[in-house]
Amino acid sequence: MTVEISSALRDRLCVAAKATPDIEVCGLVFGTSERVEDIAFCANVAPEPRRTFEIDPVALFAALRAERNGGPAVIGYWHSHPSGDVRPSATDAARAAADGKIWLIVAGDILGGWRALPGKGGATAFDAVTLNVV
Repeated sequence: MTVEISSALRDRLCVAAKATPDIEVCGLVFGTSERVEDIAFCANVAPEPRRTFEIDPVALFAALRAERNGGPAVIGYWHSHPSGDVRPSATDAARAAADGKIWLIVAGDILGGWRALPGKGGATAFDAVTLNVV
């Protein structure tokens, strides 16, 4: 699967990751199954933001409510990995819903794309998504 993202949005994610290299920053991804149209920055409310992320539920529920009322579609989530690895971590897999949403993971100047899908034994698996930066 290929998903288009503008270089401006990619750059915003990279700048955010580099600006806070000691914690995982996170947010929401809006668009269609073919294109990332926007991103939102959300507070990371995880108890250990240096090792994991949890999107502020108030922001998530507000975005979902707006989507139901005709606003932009929430197609996924994004977060940074201070470790420098754009692959989903074991913690990501353990906490992710296998809902088909797109996950963007940024580390420094590198952006990776994934889709959360059902895996073996009820676990979430991630399939790589090709990001076409335009």
